[in-house]
Amino acid sequence: MLSFLNSLPTNRKAWLALAGVATVFELIAMYFQHVMGLGPCVMCIYQRTAMLGLVFAGLIGAIAPQNFVVRLAGYGLWGYSAIKGLLLALEHVEIQTSNSPFFSCDFRPNFAHTLPLDEWLPFFFKVGGDCVAITWSFLGYSMSQWMIVIFAAFTASFAVVVLNRLRPSNQFKI
Repeated sequence: MLSFLNSLPTNRKAWLALAGVATVFELIAMYFQHVMGLGPCVMCIYQRTAMLGLVFAGLIGAIAPQNFVVRLAGYGLWGYSAIKGLLLALEHVEIQTSNSPFFSCDFRPNFAHTLPLDEWLPFFFKVGGDCVAITWSFLGYSMSQWMIVIFAAFTASFAVVVLNRLRPSNQFKI
């Protein structure tokens, strides 16, 4: 088992699997938005951006999985995107479950002025929903609660892979 985990970071297929799973979640988000008519809120857009980070992490790692620097860049983006997505999903659930009228989100994404993704790719990044509204649920959980599960799985898989690579018998093989 440990040897299998140890081989994953240097395997192109594993990095492509990371990118592929994240891409599937992006496609599901597009289905919810454009087919089911569920407009994403600002928090959804931020979580969608974190998911894109996971797609790019997988693609970066797949470029040259044997190269330490490339693998390190993939790890960095994977860890940052998974943890940031998890924190955003937790905040989104808090917004939805809070009874405070002062606890809400913006009407427009706060992207950098030099990178207005909502203007460049409105079909993907344009806000069309309210953060407080729960418009969909499955098995009793809202979409934002499912995003906690999804990002927690990405975070846990990141932790397992990296911690396995940091075992004493794997020194300097991260």
